Amino acid sequence: MWYDELQGNSWMGLWSGYVRCGADCHGIRKIAVPCPACGAGPLDTSPQTVVIDGREMIIHAAFMGAEGRYEDYIYPQMLQREWERPAAEFEGLSHFPEENRPSARAALVLLFWSYFETRIERLHRTAMRHLPQRVLDDTLRRYSGIGPRLHELYRIFFGTNYFDDLRACGFSSIADLLKDIHQRRNEFSHGGPQAINDATVKALVENLQAEHEAWIAVYNSRVRA
Repeated sequence: MWYDELQGNSWMGLWSGYVRCGADCHGIRKIAVPCPACGAGPLDTSPQTVVIDGREMIIHAAFMGAEGRYEDYIYPQMLQREWERPAAEFEGLSHFPEENRPSARAALVLLFWSYFETRIERLHRTAMRHLPQRVLDDTLRRYSGIGPRLHELYRIFFGTNYFDDLRACGFSSIADLLKDIHQRRNEFSHGGPQAINDATVKALVENLQAEHEAWIAVYNSRVRA
């Protein structure tokens, strides 16, 4: 599985290798390839010689990590904890018929969706950063639900919806997965907790890295100056 290859086996490793492009570009990129948002070439990693207090010192290149937000540290760790938590801790629901009970790890899907909502707001705020701040804040208040932000508000800003944007970037399977999770999350919240079953959890975890890469691809396509 993808998480077996992560640095330190931490799901925070989803952000490993990504950096912020620079002060004038809000793109998320890898060091050795051109920035997909602004097109700038690979970043210079050669060490620099500087003089400090009369002494020459070699300073190695350092870059700002692309995560940079509190939720980027917290949510991946919480998702990993829910995935690794022994399912036996949830056996209190085992007396319910299988078709009438949620997955023992349903909380993982709910946590993921909360994290996903923060990244959709980040996309809107960064892409529309040239709007007056009060106009942007008011617009996001008017379209506060995740559904409108993926559809109506997204169409106002970009002329399409988030799922079609994913498909345009080559992530059709992720678009289908997210639409299914969105529907199941709504059913869970309105009296149908069994909607989030083991198959839903498994599909999400198997595709979590791909979903992360898909969001970055759409984000970069929309934050171009």
